[in-house]
Amino acid sequence: MRYILLFLLTLPLTLLAYSDYDMDGVDDKADQCPNTPFSDLVDIKGCTIKQLSSPHHFDVILGGSYSQVDYNTNEKTDTFSSSLQADYYYKNFSLQAVVSYFDSESASYSNTGLNDTFVAGYYQFKPLDALSVRVGAGAIIPTYDSGLNNNNLDYVGIASVSYAFSSMNVFGGYRYTLVNDDDYSYTDVNNNPVTIGYQNTNAYNVGLGFYPTQKLYLSGSYNASDSIYKSVEMIESASVYAFYNINVHWFSTFSYAYGLSDSASDHYASLRLGYYF
Repeated sequence: MRYILLFLLTLPLTLLAYSDYDMDGVDDKADQCPNTPFSDLVDIKGCTIKQLSSPHHFDVILGGSYSQVDYNTNEKTDTFSSSLQADYYYKNFSLQAVVSYFDSESASYSNTGLNDTFVAGYYQFKPLDALSVRVGAGAIIPTYDSGLNNNNLDYVGIASVSYAFSSMNVFGGYRYTLVNDDDYSYTDVNNNPVTIGYQNTNAYNVGLGFYPTQKLYLSGSYNASDSIYKSVEMIESASVYAFYNINVHWFSTFSYAYGLSDSASDHYASLRLGYYF
């Protein structure tokens, strides 16, 4: 019922008493909902009967990160990574794809190239008003070649929950990775046989978050994950996370993790900038 009333410019001045502030086609004198969004379809009272905005949404996120360990060798290594993430949202469903490029330097070697690529799909639902549950499945595409025979497609199952109260929430997540890589055997410089064994991994996190302002979200969590290598202990870390909503389209995130186990990076930091549309 919304019209562009350009023809008003040609009407006699006596008719210009007509006023439609929110441009929904209903005179302000009869409009019972005077501030409906321009994209809404309204009834004869000027009230929304259907939102015409699209249920399809997207975001694109650019990021950079720094870490201090190489998970292949467990050697202390300075690694800088740049990443590109794209997400598609439709109602309760979403799709995600992440690609990244790394540059690693240590005392014994240097290496650059693509990390593995991650793609996944998710479904989110709310069994209670305060409880949100998200489940998903994905695949790790072997775009990174370590030279250790781990170039097969791996599969991931993901589940997370969040319970909100006041301006806070408690959350937890679980991730299972089915690692399809074959064990790798070689002979070292001393002519001794060495076998690198791979295993499926379990990972989980628990944490607490809050909103100090409407635009800022902060959280802290404990994170633990098996290594894909059988001989490496569980990777444990404590992390903090911040999300800042710059405006209706732009947002940024920052995260920092401190390693709690010898297998974890001593320090990990990430800064990302995203655009939502």
